[in-house]
Amino acid sequence: MGETILDKDIREPLFDFLEESFGKIRIIEEKTMGRSRADIVMITPDSLWGIEIKSDADTYARLSRQVKDYDKYFDRNIVVVGTTHAMHIEEHVPDYWGIITVEEVDGHLDFYILRRPQGNPKCDLKKKLSILWRPELYELQMWADMPKYKEKSKDFVIEKILERIPDKINEAELNEKISELLFDRDYNTVQEQIREYRKGELQKAIEKETDPQKKLELMVEQASKARNFTKKKRRRRRR
Repeated sequence: MGETILDKDIREPLFDFLEESFGKIRIIEEKTMGRSRADIVMITPDSLWGIEIKSDADTYARLSRQVKDYDKYFDRNIVVVGTTHAMHIEEHVPDYWGIITVEEVDGHLDFYILRRPQGNPKCDLKKKLSILWRPELYELQMWADMPKYKEKSKDFVIEKILERIPDKINEAELNEKISELLFDRDYNTVQEQIREYRKGELQKAIEKETDPQKKLELMVEQASKARNFTKKKRRRRRR
């Protein structure tokens, strides 16, 4: 490692530091949110943290926009900066954002919590819920003893969940459930989970459709998706 500390140099040591500092966590990298992409989403048992890395090779050019997007999705936010940014970073992020500095000491990266993050007053629970996949939202519905709404959109379901706060759903318990679902997320089976969920939605639409032509179109769509999924599974086996 040279004097300039790059993003790729920071990540793995940072993950170890975060685990040592915050206990039980899960890391999701490169999550799209709004017009930006979160470098790291850190899941804790009761909240989601957004973490932006500004290495020595980065500039502040996109940071103001990134701050706005991070603030919509996450309960707390942290910026991790190399030594070239450490002196001025406080001028570029809100005072409720946490700051972690990183520098090279004796050939190893040394992390320091310059400022601990506070609760994000701008977090939008609707945006936060949108991070969940549709099958995960379905599990949330079952947990909250809600109707299935299997024929409804993801946005519709999120609105119905929000309507139940605080009378029927405790927000603190909801945040814990969101974290639990993300701790359990399995990226190896995601495509199959989503396919099975959509298969059920499509089958229900076929059963409800009374127009013969539309029903035929839905059946053709169902058969096409089944063929494509089988081809993908065969390709994976050959690798």
